[in-house]
Amino acid sequence: MRKQSFIQGAMILLAAGLLNRILGFVPRIALPRMIGAEGVGLIQLVYPFTIVLLTLIAGGIPLAVAKLVAEADSRGDHEYVRRILRVAVTLALTISLVSAAVCFVLSDFISTKIMTDSRVHTAFLMMIPVLPLVAVSSVWRGYFQGKQNMIPTALSQTSETVFRIVLTLLFAWLFLPYGLEMAAAGGVLGMVAGECAGLIVLWVQFNRDRKKPEEAQPDQSLTPDSATLAIGRGKKPLRQLLHTAIPVTGSKMIGSLSYLFESILTVRSLTIAGVAAAGATAQYGALQGMVIPLLLLPGALTYSLAVSLVPSLSEAASRGDWATIHIRLHQSMRLAIVTGAPFVVLLGLMAGPICTLLYGDDSMADMLRWMAPLAIFLYMQAPLQAALQALNRPGTALFNTFAGAAIKLILIAQLATNPDYGIIGAVIAIGVNMVLVTLLHWISVARLTGFRMYPLDFLKVTVAMVVMSAVALWIWNFNLLKQSSFNLGLASLAAVVVYLLLLILMKLIDRHDVARVPIIGRIFFPRGQP
Repeated sequence: MRKQSFIQGAMILLAAGLLNRILGFVPRIALPRMIGAEGVGLIQLVYPFTIVLLTLIAGGIPLAVAKLVAEADSRGDHEYVRRILRVAVTLALTISLVSAAVCFVLSDFISTKIMTDSRVHTAFLMMIPVLPLVAVSSVWRGYFQGKQNMIPTALSQTSETVFRIVLTLLFAWLFLPYGLEMAAAGGVLGMVAGECAGLIVLWVQFNRDRKKPEEAQPDQSLTPDSATLAIGRGKKPLRQLLHTAIPVTGSKMIGSLSYLFESILTVRSLTIAGVAAAGATAQYGALQGMVIPLLLLPGALTYSLAVSLVPSLSEAASRGDWATIHIRLHQSMRLAIVTGAPFVVLLGLMAGPICTLLYGDDSMADMLRWMAPLAIFLYMQAPLQAALQALNRPGTALFNTFAGAAIKLILIAQLATNPDYGIIGAVIAIGVNMVLVTLLHWISVARLTGFRMYPLDFLKVTVAMVVMSAVALWIWNFNLLKQSSFNLGLASLAAVVVYLLLLILMKLIDRHDVARVPIIGRIFFPRGQP
């Protein structure tokens, strides 16, 4: 199995993530047109509780597996890697099956009392089979990430996305004649089928990888000595897994519970503000099912950076190599800011035309305008949190996430219940959460590592954003192509090209960055010499 560098691994996951995000907009666009914002709202009400369960099952296990596999692999202790996998799969499957049984028994109570809308009952039942599927796939993804081979993860994610898109739309369409509740259930069933497809791809990749050591003749010069192996063999995999997984799961659980309480509190707050129950569900569906996915498009990069960062920083920290840690952190933050900035500009300036083009409705455009400028903090958050976890500070990440979640829920209760704010009150609360958690993570990483970003980098990105904004507005207002969708495409393309040229001129990206990108780097620098 070929091991990739930090940047190569991040770029492989980025390519898969961008493809998946773009493909993922097919159901995001088609479903609202098929089942309406209210139907999307029913599906979105199932998500928060599902995410809580998935966090409990697999929140910290993949990261713990990736960290332990990376450390054991650096010692050449392949037997310990196998022990880690056996324990992790057993642990994840046990938790998932118990959770599935509890959900099935309490499905009526959960759908009527917790999710606030009894129509989600069937969709919730359709969701239950996803729990054991995610349990196993999360462990295998952690294994490949620990091996610093991101290709299996990328392939499984893409397979899952393709099958989910096709089957979500197909099942929703087939079940629609039976009512909105059944259509939403069909959409959830398609997601379960997609997860099953991704698991099959991982299973095939895992079996291929497992056979390679048996077929290859080991190089005796690389065989670890008995003292090195004894260090690993003397440790208990379950204890090590739990030591890393529990704090990480706790941190993610706070975020997941925050999301669950957010869904419940937002709908109930809007009802208090005078919005009818169906209208509150539709508004929340528009926020979480239409606006947030647009803001999360650059999340493909931040996710890929976070996944690649954990084994890379863990390996460097085990050697005490702080120079490499600073380099990796700077690369991650620079890429997150540089790639997120153009999305902030275009989503903020062109919110109305973008929503009209994608959803045939611009009623949610105000929410997008409010959130777009703050999204840059969201793009920086994932690499910073991954750094804290990789450097054995998951408790710090847990506290920061808890503080942000508490403030967000308090603000939703205060603002969304006010008729003058309504759904915009929830938008403001979510935006404050993005900024606060990111700043707390940044302060924590800086204190731990002494890491500092270069102020000049921020200034350069800001200048590029301002010029990009002017270009986009000039072309849009000039209305050269008359047709609004064509004019939006031209304005966006020209603005992004100008932005990239400015980054090159200001040396925020250079030929060394291009040379590290898989495939593209080999095309422009065939000998690997930038």
